[in-house]
Amino acid sequence: MNYQRMAIEKEAPEEVGSVIKCNLSESAISDQTLESLNITIPPDMVLTYTEHKGSHGIRSVVAQAAGGAICADDVLVTAGASTSLFIVKSAILGPQDHVIVTRPNYATNLEIPRSVGCDITVIDLDFESQYRLPLDLVAASIRPGVTKLISICSPNNPTGTTCTAAEVRSLASLARDNGCYLLVDETYSELRYPSQRAGEDDIIPSAAGLGSHVISVGSMSKAYGVPGIRIGWLVNTDARLQEKFLAAKEQISISGSVLDEYCAERILARRAELLPATIANMQKRRDRVERWIAEESEWLDWVKPDAGVMCFVKIKKQPAGGISSFYERLLQRHGVYIGRGGWFERDDSFFRLGYGWPTWEELEQGLAGISKALRE
Repeated sequence: MNYQRMAIEKEAPEEVGSVIKCNLSESAISDQTLESLNITIPPDMVLTYTEHKGSHGIRSVVAQAAGGAICADDVLVTAGASTSLFIVKSAILGPQDHVIVTRPNYATNLEIPRSVGCDITVIDLDFESQYRLPLDLVAASIRPGVTKLISICSPNNPTGTTCTAAEVRSLASLARDNGCYLLVDETYSELRYPSQRAGEDDIIPSAAGLGSHVISVGSMSKAYGVPGIRIGWLVNTDARLQEKFLAAKEQISISGSVLDEYCAERILARRAELLPATIANMQKRRDRVERWIAEESEWLDWVKPDAGVMCFVKIKKQPAGGISSFYERLLQRHGVYIGRGGWFERDDSFFRLGYGWPTWEELEQGLAGISKALRE
């Protein structure tokens, strides 16, 4: 494995430090506490190994949320979605394999195949097409007998856009017909907004239910505001493949953290209560950003997100002094931090704006700071 640090990690807010006053770079809701989630850790809890596949309670909730297409045995609990992605790709890919990855994407989805040494075909999702999945380009990129994996992120990070149910089904059929796996990063699936353009048939609870060659990945970090407990999962209905993924997990960490899984169980027990309130709050925040984008239409544009708590904003004309100067004065003068396009292998005329993590006051201050920095 040829590991290289990613720009998004080098420039993560926790790496930048106290100069940040308004953090609009995050892609999650605000960080929660044990108190805010009504969790008390029993003082007599035994700090032992957990079941290697992960808590049956967590796995059962994940399976139930998938609408009956999968069962608890199809779920492997991991230390966050990032670990799920590592397990999947390191377990099934070798240097001789060809991988198709859509972009923009969560950086790890691109970097792990590079670390393995795979031959990669990148399919760019374009702003002009509203980041729609170009199925024809994916199909044309498949190399029979060589392509091992097709990898997408839906709902997408950083755009917040989603593939339709028909697109995901078509992709699953395409992968099956060509003897390759389909990996769907579904980390933001629990943060979907009510759709104005689609009916119930437009939502697939979990792509893993579409066939034993399909793998989906999820996490608690984004929708529940608990990245610190490191709970994610991967889902697949092929028992032999799941055994391989379990072997990888055991060689990495044996099991998960008993404390993390305890907290996760308590949070997921309140899933039906927590998620609707979160989505309603995030929808109000998205509406505020939409009004701001409209006010700044001379400078900015976007594709309105279908899910998640972030959007990918396009700078339409050159700010004073150029793009690099804009980012520098935004942080240094206004204390506002956003995720530049380079984090996602895009031009820095795009930036990820996270509206779920800051307080309302910080969000307002951050948007005002961006407006000022564009013009200064």
